Amino acid sequence: MTSAPPRHSPMARLASTYWVASSRPLASLVFIAPLLIIYEMGVLVLGPQAVRNGADVWLRQLLEWVGFGQYFLLPVLTVSILLGWHYTTRQPWRLSSGILYGMVSECVLLAICLWLLLQLQGSLFHSLMGAGDQAPPQAVVALSISGKIRGGIGFLGAGVYEELLFRLILLSLVGWVLRRLGTGRGLSIFAAVLLTSLTFAVAHYVGPYGESWQWANSSFWFSFLFRFLAGVFFSVLFVQRGFGIAAGTHAGYDILVGLF
Repeated sequence: MTSAPPRHSPMARLASTYWVASSRPLASLVFIAPLLIIYEMGVLVLGPQAVRNGADVWLRQLLEWVGFGQYFLLPVLTVSILLGWHYTTRQPWRLSSGILYGMVSECVLLAICLWLLLQLQGSLFHSLMGAGDQAPPQAVVALSISGKIRGGIGFLGAGVYEELLFRLILLSLVGWVLRRLGTGRGLSIFAAVLLTSLTFAVAHYVGPYGESWQWANSSFWFSFLFRFLAGVFFSVLFVQRGFGIAAGTHAGYDILVGLF
């Protein structure tokens, strides 16, 4: 006599549906669209006073180098990549508003988790280095801004374009190359997460928008280590939860430590 298959509760089915639907590229596109629009419009309105994200600048410079300098090409390419990704994976073209509300709540909770990780690292550094050598965590990782509006717009750009560059493009590319070289899927993802997270940390100290290298300063190592850990955090979110959750959490965390 065979037993009947277990019945899943309505809450379990709802959670399963949300987990799958929220990780789809279409959900990511709809979710980040307001962030992308506010950032691009804000940069245009503010002009030279705008806080432009470094990843945004690098991507535009790359496009200009290959002969494509149109201003709105980068956001159009971002939208096109997500649409193409969704189309090639043959996923449903349906999305409920409840999924988006759930993504907002999830990103807020994850941003708080990353903030708690920052506080934990700060406590560890305090116990290891001593009170005199510890820099205030927020002063280390928050951008220097002259106004909350400009800062908030810049943080939205960081959420979208840093995740576009370091996770959607670089992490996917490194993982693909490693698999082509014969590396197993699990090991290739692990190596790609570590390599791109290290690149993410280093990038904060490169170019005119980067901070200076202060090897002898404990605050430098505090911020470098945290940015590496944050890169790992966002990479895991990207792999497990999709681009939208990673970008939303990134923007939410930057706003949390930069404006509050």
